[in-house]
Amino acid sequence: MGDAETTTPNDMSDARLVAWVRQAAPYIHAFRGRTFVIAFGGEALADRTSALALIHDIALLDSMGIRLVLVHGARPQIDSEMQARGQTPRFHKGLRVTDAAALECVKRAMGITRIEIEAMLSQGLPNTPLAGGFLRVTGGNFISAQPVGIVDGVDYQYTGAVRNVIAEEIKADLAQENVVLITPIGASPSGEIFNLAWEDVAEAVATAIEADKLIFLCDAPGLLDRKGQLIEALTADEGDTLLTKRVKQAPEVTRVLRGALRAVRGKTGRVHFLDRKRDGAMLMEFFTRDGIGTVLTHAPLERLRDASIADVGAILGLIAPLEADGTLVKRGRERIEMEIERFSVLELDGVIVGCAALYPFTGEKAGELACLAVMSDYREIGYGDRLRKHIEARAKKLKLKRLFVLTTRTAHWFIERGFVEEDITALPASRRELYNYQRRSKVFVKNL
Repeated sequence: MGDAETTTPNDMSDARLVAWVRQAAPYIHAFRGRTFVIAFGGEALADRTSALALIHDIALLDSMGIRLVLVHGARPQIDSEMQARGQTPRFHKGLRVTDAAALECVKRAMGITRIEIEAMLSQGLPNTPLAGGFLRVTGGNFISAQPVGIVDGVDYQYTGAVRNVIAEEIKADLAQENVVLITPIGASPSGEIFNLAWEDVAEAVATAIEADKLIFLCDAPGLLDRKGQLIEALTADEGDTLLTKRVKQAPEVTRVLRGALRAVRGKTGRVHFLDRKRDGAMLMEFFTRDGIGTVLTHAPLERLRDASIADVGAILGLIAPLEADGTLVKRGRERIEMEIERFSVLELDGVIVGCAALYPFTGEKAGELACLAVMSDYREIGYGDRLRKHIEARAKKLKLKRLFVLTTRTAHWFIERGFVEEDITALPASRRELYNYQRRSKVFVKNL
């Protein structure tokens, strides 16, 4: 075979692992210290293997410095307890009707479920994400409740609604690096106990503590459009449209959607809908660029904004590959810091994926578009154009008449966008003096 090198399956697996870790790094940094509320029904715990996989992912998130609140349900466990006692579960509009006998089943099933979750979080078996670590799990009377009352002539009895969330106590536990586990049972000021819907508790808690993310682990891959296709991202207004047009969703998704919309319009940063049956769903959603579920936001995920000094590191990371291959002129950290007010960045889900700079020459009513860079995985979906248009808009606000760019590798990209090649004499005099004749960059100009 000579000296030719061959690629083995192990080599390819190693390469994928290295690529994933590097890709995940910006998200790990971005999420450290953030607060996630993870909500799941008792169905997620029905299968021991799936339940342990979920617990392992929770432990991994905790190890990354993410503050976690877990809200669990126990619907199937309550149903089983009732059936074992010869009782028939009753529901009205998707909400359990809890009489005195059913409440005893609720308390027993909820207590057992909580203990089992705590036990799984306390494991430390070798070769698992829990090995060598310790998750402190806390809880308490954080939720006060009130009766749902009578709806459509149906008396819900001991089925309750969230009256109040003691957010300060939850935040204090999180500040101590505890995992807060919340069971959906609440007491009223008179001491009565009420059965609460875990979906409503999750919404109320996320809003009260101003969580960065509320994650619903549901019975579907996410929200679907009218053709049954997964919606990767949508705004609250778009979510309202799904409800208005009665676009069919999975039963559990339907139950949580209205609360999710209230949450993002309140003080919750984002709501994620993930498939609880998908192994590693949270890891794939939060630590890969494409994700796998549906993210709901108050406003669009993408944000074009002026750069700040905190963005210098991200900008350097974006432009480094283009500097290495000669596409961009090298700029050091000090220069970027000094010129940071010239830069704009495109932020996607908290990660900087593109940047560009505008250097105005107001005396000659011209501006230079410089340092246009987009992360490699996002170059085919129009982000470069968005940055270019943003810089053109900034130039117009400054009443500049021309925008020019110097390039050695991307001439056709600019030509296709209305730039025309000119001689270096078209440059402002002060910029012409700095022209690098060794690079022999071409000059392209666009009238604004």
